[in-house]
Amino acid sequence: MRVFVVLALVAAAAVQSDAGGMSDAQKQHDVNFLLHKIYGEIRDSNLKAKADSFDPEADLSHYSDDGAAVQKLMRDLKDHRLLEQKHWFSLFNPRQRQEALMLFDVFIHCKDWDTFVSNAAYFRQRMNEGEFVYALYVAVIHSPLAEHVVLPPLYEVTPHLFTNSEAIEAAYRAKQTQTPGKFQSSFTGTKKNPEQRVAYFGEDIGMNTHHVTWHMEFPFWWQDSYSHHLDRKGENFFWVHHQLTVRFDAERLPNYLDPVDELHWDKTIVQGFAPHTTYKYGGQFPSRPDNVNFEDVDGVARIRDLLIIESRIRDATAHGYIVDKAGNHIDIMNERGIDVLGDVIESSLYSPNVQYYGALHNTAHIVLGRQSDPHGKYALPPGVLEHFETATRDPSFFRLHKYMDNIFKEHKDSLPPYTTEELTFAGVSVDNLAIEGELETYFEDFEYNLINAVDDTEQIADVDISTYVPRLNHKDFDFKIDVSNNRGEEVLATVRIFAWNHFDNNGIKFTFDEGRWNAIELDKFWVKLSPGTNHITRKSSESAVTVPDVPSFSTLFEKTKEALGGADSGLRDFESATGIPNRFLLPKGNEQGLEFDLVVAVTDGAADAALDGLHENTEFNHYGSHGKYPDNRPHGYPLDRKVPDERVFEDLPNFGHIQVKVFNHGVHIKQN
Repeated sequence: MRVFVVLALVAAAAVQSDAGGMSDAQKQHDVNFLLHKIYGEIRDSNLKAKADSFDPEADLSHYSDDGAAVQKLMRDLKDHRLLEQKHWFSLFNPRQRQEALMLFDVFIHCKDWDTFVSNAAYFRQRMNEGEFVYALYVAVIHSPLAEHVVLPPLYEVTPHLFTNSEAIEAAYRAKQTQTPGKFQSSFTGTKKNPEQRVAYFGEDIGMNTHHVTWHMEFPFWWQDSYSHHLDRKGENFFWVHHQLTVRFDAERLPNYLDPVDELHWDKTIVQGFAPHTTYKYGGQFPSRPDNVNFEDVDGVARIRDLLIIESRIRDATAHGYIVDKAGNHIDIMNERGIDVLGDVIESSLYSPNVQYYGALHNTAHIVLGRQSDPHGKYALPPGVLEHFETATRDPSFFRLHKYMDNIFKEHKDSLPPYTTEELTFAGVSVDNLAIEGELETYFEDFEYNLINAVDDTEQIADVDISTYVPRLNHKDFDFKIDVSNNRGEEVLATVRIFAWNHFDNNGIKFTFDEGRWNAIELDKFWVKLSPGTNHITRKSSESAVTVPDVPSFSTLFEKTKEALGGADSGLRDFESATGIPNRFLLPKGNEQGLEFDLVVAVTDGAADAALDGLHENTEFNHYGSHGKYPDNRPHGYPLDRKVPDERVFEDLPNFGHIQVKVFNHGVHIKQN
């Protein structure tokens, strides 16, 4: 799910010199306190002093844009044009997004950390909390000043967006009565709703974090003038959401559910959704009943407009070119065409012609999210689909993305299949592929803190308040791959590992072409092959498509305190939170063992690599938005194009293919 990209190897000397050599530990300390208890006063005395005394416009030489961004924001602040505090925030609301980006613009143009953190403290006390959190998160991700800062888990910063309202209500009662509590969260719905069987996937807080963090790494509003270009952003948009879609289908099979059907504008939305979540300020998230027909959404879009936009995009895939705003043709009948198409469908500011092709993805999220109140009759707040934090909770999210994924498939299937010559890594063969350890999943309860969910004052002491929710995990296992190198010299190789369901929901074996489109990327890494036989062992915990759980607030506070005292914080592995959770690598499986096709392709690393040293620098496997992608190949290569004759792969020496089973024996490790 997570694509490969090099971390920002940015201006280290400049970062070291900022603010007199401000340490990473001090920066971590500042961010911890800026985001802790976001709806109350800053609890750090130094930051509170900055918030009270700092003048953002006093010395404009500390900004790389000579203060243009901060002056613009200060004008709106002084004119009382900004959204008030204690109000919901949605990135899909144009004015609210503009305000959040005005603050981001200030952060990204700060030359030193002291200016950055002083502005953060100042505006934290004066701007809407949701706008502030969004702007600070994106700034920390993209600013070289904050390169080694680990952001706290959003589910502890803004718990309302991740936690059922029943648990939130229990947390309030615990705070009011000063009684510590640990409360169970449950997934939305009941057993009467078949979609409840896969709620553990869409409502998983790690999956929610992955989705929102990816959209922070690669925001649709990004302009290169901020600081850097987001390499292959449109293709990344396709790949991340394609992987979410095929993975959701893989979860449905062991739960006796058919693959999701795509949504369409002239068809009924069969599945309703009741979020059981509440805004901190603004009421309940709206529900949607079953069997709703799409209606125009006032002030957003008519359904007719979306059909027109779709037809224009499908015409582009059929003709093999995009028309830019100057009327020129951009050829997409090549491996980079998917990148242009992704920019068009999202649509990001990278789209070559947003006026003609519109913003299918972003508009669709709003239109689907507003179907509870399309004409604003009841003044309902935004639906879950209007927040990247909550969007995957609604099963219709996956139906919406199946609809867009099928447009991407039309384009991919229009490209010529790879030839044997293009796929062969001469002199290299996969001799054996095996799994060491049983592929077994289980459920475990995960606990996180709710102290930021409740109202807060320094006059009333905190009590321990938390919730726990079941989540999918799997036992560790290893990939065992034997590869022969008969080229007579050491060579660099890329190892690509995928899996797909062996049978469909009707028990019919997938053809190779059907399977490869539904393939889940399990890992990708570089290795040097010595002449002769190479025995490769790759641990599931090393997978480059996953990330570990983000440390909790309490852990961050503890580690930061140790680091300020001179110890190693041990936080380096958590600097990127974009990727599926490392416990989420395998689909659930079943008691009998759900059959999967496991494939490995060993390809020419020298031709694949866009950077040097990929086999020895594991930082290149971390997810991030700076710099160039290490892999020159398209995402999903070599399974990204249609395969009319699967014998091409069967006879490919550098390709391994076996069947495996994923088990789930009903184990649930519960909280004490």
